[in-house]
Amino acid sequence: MKPNRPLRLVSTDFDGTIHADFSHGPVPVVLQERLKALQTSGVLWVINTGRDLASLMESIGRSRMQVIPDYVVAVEREIYRHVGGHFEPVQPWNDRCHSDHAAIYATHAPELKQLARVLEERYDATFYADGWSPLCVIARSNSQMDAIQAELEVYSESVPELVSVRNDVYSRLSHRDYSKGTALAEIQRLTGRTAGETFAAGDHLNDLPMLQPKFARWLATPSNGLPTVKAQVASHGGYIAAQSCGDGVFEALETLFPRGS
Repeated sequence: MKPNRPLRLVSTDFDGTIHADFSHGPVPVVLQERLKALQTSGVLWVINTGRDLASLMESIGRSRMQVIPDYVVAVEREIYRHVGGHFEPVQPWNDRCHSDHAAIYATHAPELKQLARVLEERYDATFYADGWSPLCVIARSNSQMDAIQAELEVYSESVPELVSVRNDVYSRLSHRDYSKGTALAEIQRLTGRTAGETFAAGDHLNDLPMLQPKFARWLATPSNGLPTVKAQVASHGGYIAAQSCGDGVFEALETLFPRGS
């Protein structure tokens, strides 16, 4: 899949996509250098993550990354722009995002509390509320999370505005209108980029919303991408790397956008 339009926007997940925990070099230097070169040529880079902004910044610091994204999508929905050494919230997107989530959570508060009680009785997992969701789950295993996720999806059928967003053994409820995909589309709108000028890479279930042609022309996943992710990327003619994590993303960029071509 060779480029037929210029690359102007790169969107990457963080954990498992460009960053590998417990690695000697969590984010490969060659990938950092490639991203920095792309930025110098006018390409914008977005880290599109399920982490909150503070957690992401801590990991970037610990990884001693020498390249900083132009935008961050945090908790799969909040957008931040890098300006003068700090990240500022993008408005009115973030205010609208917070307002819509607060409204849908308030509307369904009694049934969400009941759902949490039922799930706690059935599963020996950790259930809690935080600033982003009234129902978050950390399961003890992926098989347990499969069962919990199935029940959350049944509930979501009765409340179309709510969706359960999963990453490994963790899941939280979110408003369906806000995802890694719709946040990426908003960045495209703000910056004058298009899906036809965008590359997106991810490895896990919460990346699926952005790994679609309507949000990115070029799709990729590293070798450690989940089978479901690889299947979706492959179905759209995307690139499945032979290497894992950041090395795989570097491989995809080098293959799809050969330097000097």
